[in-house]
Amino acid sequence: MYVVTPPQRSDFGSNCDLRVYQAWKGSNIFCLQGRFIFGPDVRTLALTISLIVAPVTIFCIFVASKLIQDFSDSWGVSIVTVAVVFTIYDVILLMLTSGRDPGIIPRNSHPPEPEVLDCSTNSGTSQTPRLPRVKEVEVNGTIFKVKYCDTCMLYRPPRCSHCSICNNCVERFDHHCPWVGQCIAQRNYRFFFMFVFSTTLLCVYVLAFCCVYIRKIKESEDVTIWKAMLKTPASMALILYTFICMWFVGGLTGFHLYLISTNQTTYENFRYNYDRRSNPHNKGVVDNFKEIFCSAIPPSKNNFRAMVPREAPLPSRSAVGGFMSPNMGRANDEIEMGRKGVWAMAEHGDDKNDNNNERFHVNDDELGDLSSGIRTDVDDAAQIDRREIHPRNSSWEMSPEVMALAARRS
Repeated sequence: MYVVTPPQRSDFGSNCDLRVYQAWKGSNIFCLQGRFIFGPDVRTLALTISLIVAPVTIFCIFVASKLIQDFSDSWGVSIVTVAVVFTIYDVILLMLTSGRDPGIIPRNSHPPEPEVLDCSTNSGTSQTPRLPRVKEVEVNGTIFKVKYCDTCMLYRPPRCSHCSICNNCVERFDHHCPWVGQCIAQRNYRFFFMFVFSTTLLCVYVLAFCCVYIRKIKESEDVTIWKAMLKTPASMALILYTFICMWFVGGLTGFHLYLISTNQTTYENFRYNYDRRSNPHNKGVVDNFKEIFCSAIPPSKNNFRAMVPREAPLPSRSAVGGFMSPNMGRANDEIEMGRKGVWAMAEHGDDKNDNNNERFHVNDDELGDLSSGIRTDVDDAAQIDRREIHPRNSSWEMSPEVMALAARRS
């Protein structure tokens, strides 16, 4: 399994190109040289597989093998065969859900061009280029508001959202499922529902034949039902386990049946509450089911094995003799992550009150904190006294890089 890591600094001088999965900026994990893509929490996938395979193995050894003796040869063997085939089918659906591109939208290498908007100031009216946070687009006669993603540097299409776990914009985003270690979205939602539904049927199958085995013991040994249960503790453990799992996956199956019938996603159901407002995506129950199960799955917009050139590195500390901001290059999606960039603060500050000081400017009390902590010591002969004010935090000193630069210039 290949974990995507940033290229090492020693590789920057190389003229070799990288593959897309090697230069991927999301948090995904790739396997078999980009042929499979998983989420960053892919380790939980092994736990999910074990929670399916282990109970079925116990069922085949301690229950189904004993039922072969009570039924005819064909019926007895079919009980084990169906359990094994059903489990393999369930695991295949799980891998189809977890190991494929859920519908990731490729990032832009550069942000879109800002638009020129009128901005009134105290001195008059000026033309200020600005990137709108929200745009309105019309799709099939319906107007949708699309939001700008700071991380991916694009306007998200309708029903698209940015997953904070995988750090990607995903089309028709439903939710990020930790049990499969992947986003559930446009290209794998069908397999996710089939996986949940087949897991529910597998729980019912194991539970039913465990009850049949207990009844066979009761009839063959002419004992009470409680004594029959005590004679097969494996059946009792499987009944308890499958009963609990059946409530979980069965409830999840029922919830997604409701979402499919109304053409909603889990994200839309919790955020927009279409039960109290009209759903522009609802086409009717039949057409909604056809859209999920009968329509063609769109191809991936990403070729993870394609070659891409290396990006130019940011200047290092030693090259410029200074320091870089700790926020430089950090992913920032203020809508999904709850953070805003400096330019976004300026935009919102402009809209609220043009006559007041904007938040991206330093306030007077904050300026006092900064000036009170900085100590300049460029020339040993000239000392500048600091102001006698008490900062809220501990005093700040200039970084060693700046001191070294000042010493060289002097």
